[in-house]
Amino acid sequence: MLFIYIDDCMMHTNPIIIGVAGGSASGKTSVAQAILQRVGADRIAHIDHDRYYKDLSHLPLAERAKFNFDHPDALDNDLLVAHLDALCAGQAIDLPTYDYATYVRLPQTERIEPRPVILVEGILIFYEPVLRRRMHIKLFVDTDADLRFIRRLRRDIAERGRSVESVIEQYLATVRPMHLEFVEPTKRYADVIFPGGGRNPIAIDMVVARIEAALQANA
Repeated sequence: MLFIYIDDCMMHTNPIIIGVAGGSASGKTSVAQAILQRVGADRIAHIDHDRYYKDLSHLPLAERAKFNFDHPDALDNDLLVAHLDALCAGQAIDLPTYDYATYVRLPQTERIEPRPVILVEGILIFYEPVLRRRMHIKLFVDTDADLRFIRRLRRDIAERGRSVESVIEQYLATVRPMHLEFVEPTKRYADVIFPGGGRNPIAIDMVVARIEAALQANA
């Protein structure tokens, strides 16, 4: 059953916070983009949790490559929480930019203005209670492991300059075990589960209808 609990968003301006979670390369971005298109990008502040990886510039490149990016400790959740609260308070934020090829946070940032809807996307956004408590709608994109691995392999080679061997090694060493330990269990927190990679127009219709109703109630 889909339900929405609209709280006072830390006693500020009541934006609706939506979380889109799921395993690596599960199709989270496809679901997020469908919501953006249907609700309107001008009404949504879109935040990718991947942008909040901790900076590893203090480590040699070889050590950075071995870092466990699929563990909750790899992410700067304190900064994300501060940014969510700032947006709730009607303040703009500077979204970090992360270089996945060199594993460092870049000096460039992206200005995100407050919007009536905040859409947060990431594999581990339901793991931390402090993040879950801020979300009014929680969506989980559930995709078979073999399909997720193929998508990840293609993406990391094409977009992040990785070799086939390095992608496979990382998947076996950290991605798969961390998914089973930290990501998959958070499915129980979801209000809606999207099976098969998120290509479910009926579920999208339901979610968009709930968002529109909540926006009208907040107007």
